[in-house]
Amino acid sequence: MVKKIVCFLVAPFLLFACASTPQAPAAPTVVTVYATLAAQPWLTELFVCANAQGIILQVTPADPQIYLRLGEPANLTAPAYQIDEEEILVVADRQNPTPSLSLEQTQAVFAGRGASAAPVWVYASDADLQMWFDQFVTNASGVAALARVASDPQNMTDALRADPNSIGILSARWMTESLRKLYSAGKAPVLAIASSEADDAALDLIACLSK
Repeated sequence: MVKKIVCFLVAPFLLFACASTPQAPAAPTVVTVYATLAAQPWLTELFVCANAQGIILQVTPADPQIYLRLGEPANLTAPAYQIDEEEILVVADRQNPTPSLSLEQTQAVFAGRGASAAPVWVYASDADLQMWFDQFVTNASGVAALARVASDPQNMTDALRADPNSIGILSARWMTESLRKLYSAGKAPVLAIASSEADDAALDLIACLSK
């Protein structure tokens, strides 16, 4: 009789325990990403894609699964996908009297030659936008040693507005109404570079950016 009572009491308890145990939620998918300062607009778009796909983005410069930049880096070995293209412009404040420039005139301005000798602003030599500009515009002519260095596109914009006589470089997405184009240096590819750690979720995000 005792054995029957024990079984009767234990069985309902087990059923209750099984029914009340909550199911553990699935771990969120996390993708590590990073973008250069010039590529920040596409990082914003990447967050939109991630939100739509329920993916969490972790922004870190340490071996990101997705790295966004303008132009192709030297010695590229990882898979790279062109997600867009961006026009690179030589610009000045709207009060700047400098007329539109040719390629040769642009090279002279940034090399510190010519009658005007306008103050010029550039970026650090290892910045992706500057590397592209050096390769396709200044080339052998180089950049004047006295060129001023902007820390980022916003700093460039502020500097040109503060000194209307100066000339600088911006990608098209950073243009504002206070500036005008002096020369178009062409279009640089916007790349999403996938690391060896990039998984299907990362590749899906890159595909989303390419649409």
